[in-house]
Amino acid sequence: MLTTILVLGIGLLSYSQTRQLTGKVLGPDNLGVVSASVKVKGSASGTSTNSEGAFSLTVPSGDIVLEITSVGFAKRDLAVGASQNNIMINLSQDATQMSDIVVTAQGISKQSRKLGYSVTTVSGDLLTQARENNVGNSLSGRVAGLKVSSTSSGPQGTTKLLLRGNPSINSSGAPLFVINGVPMDNTQRGSAGEWGGGDNGDGIGNLNPDDIENMTVLKGQSASALYGSRASNGVILITTKTGKKNEFGVEYNMNYMMEDALDFTDYQYEYGQGVGGLKPTTAIGARNAARFSWGGKLDGSQVIQFDGKSYPYSAYKNNIENFYRQGSSLTNTIALSKGGENGSFRLSYSNLGNESILRNSGMQRNTFTLNVQQNISKKLSATVFAQYIDQKNNNVPYLSDGPLNANNGLFLANNIDQNILNPGYDPVTGKEIQFSDDEYVSNPWFVVNQFVNDQDRKRLLTAATLKYNFTSWLYAQARMGYDLINDRGLNVTPWGTAYSQGAAGGLGNQSKSELSEYNIDGLIGATHKLTSSISLDAAIGGNMRKNKYESVSISGGPFILPYLYTIGNVTNRNTGYGYSAYQVNSAYYTVDFSYRNFLTLGTTGRYDAYSTLPDGNNTIFVPSVNASFIFSEFTDLGGILNFGKLRASWAKTSNELTTPYQTQVYYNLGNSYLGQPVGSFPTSLPSGLLKPFTTEEFEVGADLRFFGSRLNVDIAYYTKKTQNEVMSAQYSITSGYTSGYVPTGSMKNNGLELLISGTPIRSKNFSWNVSFNFTNVKNEVVKTDVAGNRINLGQNRATLGNAITAYVVGLPGPQIMAYDYKYDSKGEMIVDASGYPVRGDLIPMGSVLPTTYGGLNNEFNFKGFSFSFLFDYSFGNKILSATSYYSIFRGLNKMTLEGRETGITKGVTSTGATNTVAADAQGYYRSIAQNITKTHVLDGDFIKLRQLSLGYSLPASILKSLKYVSGVQIALVGRNLWTVMKNSDNIDPEATFGSNVRYYGIEGTNLPTTRSYGVNLNIKFKN
Repeated sequence: MLTTILVLGIGLLSYSQTRQLTGKVLGPDNLGVVSASVKVKGSASGTSTNSEGAFSLTVPSGDIVLEITSVGFAKRDLAVGASQNNIMINLSQDATQMSDIVVTAQGISKQSRKLGYSVTTVSGDLLTQARENNVGNSLSGRVAGLKVSSTSSGPQGTTKLLLRGNPSINSSGAPLFVINGVPMDNTQRGSAGEWGGGDNGDGIGNLNPDDIENMTVLKGQSASALYGSRASNGVILITTKTGKKNEFGVEYNMNYMMEDALDFTDYQYEYGQGVGGLKPTTAIGARNAARFSWGGKLDGSQVIQFDGKSYPYSAYKNNIENFYRQGSSLTNTIALSKGGENGSFRLSYSNLGNESILRNSGMQRNTFTLNVQQNISKKLSATVFAQYIDQKNNNVPYLSDGPLNANNGLFLANNIDQNILNPGYDPVTGKEIQFSDDEYVSNPWFVVNQFVNDQDRKRLLTAATLKYNFTSWLYAQARMGYDLINDRGLNVTPWGTAYSQGAAGGLGNQSKSELSEYNIDGLIGATHKLTSSISLDAAIGGNMRKNKYESVSISGGPFILPYLYTIGNVTNRNTGYGYSAYQVNSAYYTVDFSYRNFLTLGTTGRYDAYSTLPDGNNTIFVPSVNASFIFSEFTDLGGILNFGKLRASWAKTSNELTTPYQTQVYYNLGNSYLGQPVGSFPTSLPSGLLKPFTTEEFEVGADLRFFGSRLNVDIAYYTKKTQNEVMSAQYSITSGYTSGYVPTGSMKNNGLELLISGTPIRSKNFSWNVSFNFTNVKNEVVKTDVAGNRINLGQNRATLGNAITAYVVGLPGPQIMAYDYKYDSKGEMIVDASGYPVRGDLIPMGSVLPTTYGGLNNEFNFKGFSFSFLFDYSFGNKILSATSYYSIFRGLNKMTLEGRETGITKGVTSTGATNTVAADAQGYYRSIAQNITKTHVLDGDFIKLRQLSLGYSLPASILKSLKYVSGVQIALVGRNLWTVMKNSDNIDPEATFGSNVRYYGIEGTNLPTTRSYGVNLNIKFKN
């Protein structure tokens, strides 16, 4: 804080010696150059031009030199006299000056023209237009090769990201996130499975998008190799906003978004509540049939319900709309920045308040961020980044299974108004009002009114860098990063819960945990011209990473007194404790040789020593090589092609065993017996044969820019394969162990990535920018365990045991395995004596991961107006749907209408004779739902209008009259506005309850997906 005050004081003194310079940057066609960089030479003070090529910049009061750069144009230095306050600047095209800088691994900046691998940068402005609570979701459809999907779990939900397909069999799939050069923890801290549970969020979801300058995606192994083990899934670099030298600014950003639950169901509304074609006639009968629509025809007559009252026997279609409220998110961010000649700072505070579509559920987040840059001397500089996050998640929803799941009303009989279940409990006794035949299917109104599932997080992210320049070309750098996460959880089975002992509830879990990651690294780098034709860009360094996790928890039950949810109010108590710590020591190098202006050869190497692996097998060296060749230096295509680059790379990266303590026998202490401690012997066999698994990747690509960079094409093809993945193994208990690990797994991917971008129209007052990205990826499981067995992953509660996802050798993974009909030799469906279909073989039905996906983004600017929209698409994946099961089994699905009156006569008998038995519709469709699970494998293809924004910026003529305001922009924004195409009946094809690869593509009893819309206001103040 003292540093901040000193920097602010120095900056305020220097501000009185500045002036405001305005101007316009024009191209050869005398049209404004959009996003041109305008800087004061010799300092970091700078800005970018707007859609008309205009800029405004605070500069020193005396004579200065401006440095103007833009992709596709020759760099220009322009002297500006002390008396000049408005200037016009003309740029000429020059493809040889394509020197836009990108940040690569370890924070090393390089010219994009020299890179031999694929890199994509997304501006922070695109992340804040129509924001998501988890900033990772805002990357959807914007980066070729990156698949983004959210979890249908509420505002705190996890974002699932995959770069270049499923990276490995045992990986979580998520790329490594690096913030200001230091890796950050992105651990998923609790997820739902087939037995229920909640999605407690990930690490990237804690970040405030207003603090992000840009996100750079390093897709290939060669691009991310310097980050070691966790970079085998790719890397996303986050650069946060900083203050600018010789500028003072205050910026306020407000974003308000409203959310509506979407209803994708298209059920039958001809037959209502009941079974066997009959309406319920008693309260008990109504309760037992509350989730079955196998009754009589809906005729508007009065029918008794579970509460003993009568209601119209008529279609009711608004339960989703009425049970889920309109959610909202309000974000307010204010940032103060200031810079002088020798330093700058940016200090920001952001508050997010969210109310989920689920009543009594939401999120609060406060974020404090400080960025300081300071030149301590002419050769020594320092940067400090610190961010403190205080986030509270209130009543995180349960998903998938029925207990304490507020989404159980999704499958009510089609004539029941869910509001009659409100408040869900008896006001006198507090006991849950049971509405169905299963007490483990909780009353949704009881859940929203009584459930307690709170998750609080306090997080400190820090990164500090010292850099010393020995000469103009040689430097040394030391960097330290610390990520400290403290989580608290309180989960309560409320007093009155029907399935709890004596309906007295219990303390499910009260926990406290601390997760930390400590990184320290140092490097020596050089950028030097060796000869008139050859230049060198090199660095050598080392890194130490320490990870530690510790948790304590208490639980117990039942409660003694109602509504006192403390450990002192339970009959029985339990405790839990968890601990792990591991370390990786690394050394690395990177060397690039450039010949003249067209050829660059690069290589990297990294040596890692892992503490989780046995001595003798715990070290590995992994190299990479890459090359770029700018062939346009030797061609003359009459101005059609102004830049052309070919690139190629090969890399080998490593990864470790992610679960420590698997190489030796560890004994556990339990409770004492007769005053003596009792120990337990582990049943997992330790292995001294484990070693780092590796990923090899080969990539080729091209970067082409046409017509003065009005049309740009970036294409890449890659193939990669993992080796020696650590796999779980099962053993006979007669050996003394039941499980262990073997290094036998292998998976391969290959894919094509295409990015086409350009500016079809650019005139004085109007511009149109468009980009289209396309990804096609193929995946195959090469090897699992020693015997090549299928590795089972996840399932949903509905099809439990009858349909799963799995890794199957020779097939893409995860693969859905489901039961088919049984057929005779002629291909006819076989039925049993009741006329019900007979179950056949368990067969592969397709991968849950898409093979083709991407996005189309359009941006239009007309004077002060801006309009943009983003479509994204996904094809080639399958969904294992619980909604399909429940809607068929419970008589809601339209397919169950056939045969209600006449019965169903289909198929042949086991002897081959034509079936003559008319099966009753209820039994027939229930048999299909339970046994023929391929029925619940749906097509996951979709096209969506993902984002839309309509904005207006106040013109300079109005801003001149506002003494303290330098810019105002307001925009109407929306997300997930329109599903253009889908093939999945009754569900959103993106709906899932799981937040890791194990449950990818599995849907059921999760929150509805939402459509959001709102307003964004940005105001920039001046001194």
